[in-house]
Amino acid sequence: MNRLKIITKGIIKENPTFVLVLGMCPTLGTTTSAVNGLGMGLATTFVLMLSNLVISLISGMVPSKVRIPSFVVVISVFVTVVQLVMQAYVPGLYETLGLFIPLIVVNCIVLGRAEAYASKNGPLDSFLDGLGSGLGFTLSLTTLGTVRELLGSGAFFGWKIIPGDAILVFILAPGAFLALGYLMVLFNKIKKA
Repeated sequence: MNRLKIITKGIIKENPTFVLVLGMCPTLGTTTSAVNGLGMGLATTFVLMLSNLVISLISGMVPSKVRIPSFVVVISVFVTVVQLVMQAYVPGLYETLGLFIPLIVVNCIVLGRAEAYASKNGPLDSFLDGLGSGLGFTLSLTTLGTVRELLGSGAFFGWKIIPGDAILVFILAPGAFLALGYLMVLFNKIKKA
């Protein structure tokens, strides 16, 4: 497969959020703002790329009985790195995302890509698959966060751009479901065109 197609597949054709509907817990829980969506997406992208790379390298040496636990250990290492780096350099974002950062370990996007792709393909292709899936997830979360932030507080990346009152429900949980549903419809409509 063409290497560019490996990347774009995760962004468009197999977008984790809008097409495959994976990772809904962090998608709905962290996207109250564009910054939160971007931060969570980039953290997950980092974990996806490096865990896919390492899993691809070790998959031939891991017995099938302990395959999934081994993958979880590899993913945990990179999640710990992300967690410590965020805690040190962006503590505000780390506090906001809270429990969702350690939960990247069991995110079905990360485990799914490890099992479905990285364990069966070469290191470079696995790394690119992680990059594509991560970018698709990041774009989805950032888009959802932007819509929710604009409609819910009239701001964009924390800057107030719409004066007056906004529609508070979009910052709350029901607004996450509404915005996600409409964005999924829009994305799939554009994808088919």
